[in-house]
Amino acid sequence: MSRALGAFRAVYLVALCCVGSFLFAYDTGIIGGILTFPSFQRDFRYGSADKATVSSNSTSLLQAGAFFSCFFVWPFTARYGRRWSLVLASTLFNIGAVVQTINTHSLAAFYVARVISGVGVGMATVIIPMYSAEMAPKGIRGVLGSFFQFFFTLGVMTSYWIDYAVSKYIPNDHSAQWQIPVGLQLVPGAILGFGMLLTKESTRWLAKTGQHEAALQSLIWVRGGDSSEIREEFAEIISSIDEENRIRSGVSWKELLEPINRHRVFLIIALQIGVQLTGNTSMAYYAPQIFSLVGAGQNNLLITGFFGVVKVVACLFFLLFLIERIGRRGSLLAGALLMGSYMLIVAVLTAKFPPNPSAGLTPPAIASLTMIYLEAMSYNISWGPVPWIYTGEIFPTRIREAGVAISTATQWLFNCVFSLATPPAVQNLGWRVFVMFAVFNFALVVFVWFFIEETKGKSLEEMEELFASSRRDKIRQRSDRRRQGREWTNNSEPTVNQSCRKKDGISQLGDQWP
Repeated sequence: MSRALGAFRAVYLVALCCVGSFLFAYDTGIIGGILTFPSFQRDFRYGSADKATVSSNSTSLLQAGAFFSCFFVWPFTARYGRRWSLVLASTLFNIGAVVQTINTHSLAAFYVARVISGVGVGMATVIIPMYSAEMAPKGIRGVLGSFFQFFFTLGVMTSYWIDYAVSKYIPNDHSAQWQIPVGLQLVPGAILGFGMLLTKESTRWLAKTGQHEAALQSLIWVRGGDSSEIREEFAEIISSIDEENRIRSGVSWKELLEPINRHRVFLIIALQIGVQLTGNTSMAYYAPQIFSLVGAGQNNLLITGFFGVVKVVACLFFLLFLIERIGRRGSLLAGALLMGSYMLIVAVLTAKFPPNPSAGLTPPAIASLTMIYLEAMSYNISWGPVPWIYTGEIFPTRIREAGVAISTATQWLFNCVFSLATPPAVQNLGWRVFVMFAVFNFALVVFVWFFIEETKGKSLEEMEELFASSRRDKIRQRSDRRRQGREWTNNSEPTVNQSCRKKDGISQLGDQWP
C-alpha cells in the first residue's frame, strides 16, 4: 500500500511542478494564433506591414526574460528552496499574464508584460527538472523526468485548440477573441503557485541546508510512509550530500575551461543551438503562419490543432517505450536525418505547386502537411527530449549545476534569436525557409556523427573515462596526421618552385610534372 501511495504522490508531485512546463508551452503556443486575429491587430493599433515585427517581438521578449532569469534563479533557489522559487515564478508569470489580458491598446505595455512572464517561465523551467529529480524514486526517475517534455507538448496542443475555438466561435470584432486565450494562462499559473504551497519541500535541499528532521519528514511523505527502506534511503541521501560537499569543495568556474570540460561545454551549447536549427521550435511558435505558407488556407488553425496532437502522441510514445531502449547518439542522428528529409520534401512540393488560398487543401498541400506532421514526430523522439537528458549526464558532480545553467541559458538565448528571425524569414523567403531548415538538419547529422559520444547505460565514473578517452583519441589522431604530414613532406617529390625553370622568360614545370 505504501509503495502504491508513494508512486502516486511522486507522480502527483512531478506532474504538479511540470505544470510550469505546460505554462511555458501554452504561452508560446497561443501567440502564433492570436497574432493572426484581426481583433488583436485592431486593439493594439498596428497595420499589416508591422505584423512580422509584432510577431517577432511578442515571442522573443518572453525568451529574453527567461534568459536573464537564468542568472539569478540558481542563488535564489539555493537559499530559499525549490517550493518558494516555483511560487515566485508563478507569481511573476501571473502578473505578466494579467497585464497582457487587459486591453491597454499599448504594444509597449504588452511587451513589458511578456518580459515579466518570461522571467517567471524561465525560473520555472530551470527549477522543475531539479525538483523532479530530487523527489522522484530512482525506479521511475527516467519516466518522471520525461514529464517535462510531455507537459510541454500537452501545453502546445491545448493552446492550438483554444486558438481554433475562439477563432471559430467568437467574432473578429470582439476583443474576447484574443483575451480568452491570453487570460486562460492564469489557470495553470494559479495551479502551479497554489499547488506548491500544499506540497513538501525538496528532501535533498532540506538535507543540504542542515534541516535533517524536515528532510526526513518530506521523504516519508513522498514515499507514502515510514519504513526501514525509507530510513536507508535517507541515510544514503545524507551520505551522498556529504560526499558531494567533499567533491565540490573549492569548486571554481575556471574548471569549465579545462580541456575535457571545455569539450563538454562545447557539446551542450552546440546541442541547444541545434535544437533551434531543426526548425521545430520556430514551427511550434508560428504554426498557423507556417501552415498557411504550404497551402492550409482557412483551415490553418484546425490543422495546427492536430499538429499539437501529433506532438503529444510522439512524446508519450518516447516516454513509454523508447527512453531507455535507444541510444542518445542514434536518436539524434536519425531525428536530424528524417527532419531534414521532410523539410526538403516540403520545400520541393511548395515550390513546384505554389499554394492557392481559393483552392483549399490540394493534394500537394496535404502531402506537405503530412511531412510537417512527420517532422514533428521525429523531433519529439530525438532533438526534443534528448539534449536535456544528455546535458544532465555528461557533467561531473563538481560542475553539473554550472553546466546545466549554461545549457539552459543557451536554450533561451537562441530561442529568442530564432523567434525574432522566423517571421521575417517566412515573409521574405517563403518556401525557401524549408530549404534553410533542411540544410541545418543535414549539418546536424554531420555534427552528431563526429562529435557526440554515446552515453546510454553508462555510470558517472564510466562517463568520465568516456570523455577522457575520447579526448585522448582526438589528440592522438591529430598527432598522427601531423606525423604523416611530416613524413610525406620529407619523402615527397620536389615542389613546384624547385622544379620550375626559366625558359625564354616563362616559368614552366619540370619534366617530372605532367
